[in-house]
Amino acid sequence: METKTLKGTTTIGLTCSDGIVFATDRRASMGYFIASKKAKKSFKINDFVGATVAGSVGDAESLMRLMQAEAKLYELNNGKVISGEAVATLLSNILHGNKMFPYLVQLLIGGYGENGNTNSRVFSLDPIGGLTEEKMAATGSGSPMAYGVLEQEYSENKTVEENMQIALKALSSAMERDIATGNGMDLATITKDGFKQYGDEEIEVIYSRVKKK
Repeated sequence: METKTLKGTTTIGLTCSDGIVFATDRRASMGYFIASKKAKKSFKINDFVGATVAGSVGDAESLMRLMQAEAKLYELNNGKVISGEAVATLLSNILHGNKMFPYLVQLLIGGYGENGNTNSRVFSLDPIGGLTEEKMAATGSGSPMAYGVLEQEYSENKTVEENMQIALKALSSAMERDIATGNGMDLATITKDGFKQYGDEEIEVIYSRVKKK
C-alpha cells in the first residue's frame, strides 16, 4: 500500500495571451522526510487540457488516470476533444460526491475549449469539489512565496514565453523558503499546438534568462 503524501509542494498555473503555463517542484514528503525527489505533479489530460496536483500521491494519480480515460472516452463518443472547463466540472462532481471520504488533493486544471477553441482558462479545485476560475493560481505550502512574485510580475496579457520565466521565478522563490518544496522544477505549456512537457535542459535555458535579470 502506498503511504506517501505530498504534504507540502508548490504548483503554479497561469493563463497567457497565447496559452497556459504550468510549473511544479519535484519533492514528495512524508512529514519531515523527503520520500521522493522525482515526484510527478503535472499531467497531460489530452492535447489541450492539463493538470497539476498537490496532496496524496495515490489519490492524485488515481484521479489523473480516471480523467485521462474519461477524456479518451469523450473523444471516441463525441468526435471532439473535451474542454478544460468540462474536465474541471467533472472533477468537481467526482470530488463533491466523495466528500464524506474525500480525495486528499488540490488540483489546477488548465485548458482550451473543445478541440482547442476559445481562450485559455485555469480552474482551481479543493478536496471536496469547490471550483473557481482563476487567471493565475498556486497551490501547496510554498504558494504564499510564489504569489509574492506572481502578484508583482504576472500578467494575463503576457505570452507563454514571458510567463514561463515568471512561473519559474515564482517557483524558485518558494523553493528558497519552503522546506517542503524543492528537488528541481518541471514545466509544461498548452498552446494552439498542444500540450508540451519541457525537458531539464530546456528548463535550464529558460531559467538562465531569469537569473540574468
